[in-house]
Amino acid sequence: MVHDLAEYERAPDQCHLTVEQLDAALFGPAPALFGHLAVDDTGRPLGFALWFLNFSTWAGVHGIYLEDLYVRPEARGTGAGRRLLATLAAICVERGYRRLEWSMIDWNPAARFYASAGAAPMTQWVPYRLTGPALHELAAQVGGMSDGPWAVPGSAPTHPSA
Repeated sequence: MVHDLAEYERAPDQCHLTVEQLDAALFGPAPALFGHLAVDDTGRPLGFALWFLNFSTWAGVHGIYLEDLYVRPEARGTGAGRRLLATLAAICVERGYRRLEWSMIDWNPAARFYASAGAAPMTQWVPYRLTGPALHELAAQVGGMSDGPWAVPGSAPTHPSA
């Protein structure tokens, strides 16, 4: 269904996900991706939600970033999408997370669905993305940077007093 989503978003040539990659991301030794599947009463998949944790430094708590929500065209309007979104909202509430966030292509008619669930677009926040050559060029700059108290090669930065 991920490839169906890519087709829907008019970018099938950009989707390179394999079953093995998805399996490793969801079920590997340290999963950082989580997912929910909506199925009908025969077990046939209707849609999915793939998500991961983010963190609000201002609120001091995690939240959920919804990477993809997709419902097959024939299942739209059945409540499958609302159930997936409500499931993620319930996880947020249960775990004390304060946010459920996602991005959406501006032409997607799902904007009406999200608004009906009470979601509002973040008009003051502009998403940015580093990919391809720009990502590699920036990564290559690490070798030329001085190793100050916040730069510890090969590990996550920590506070100097930690």
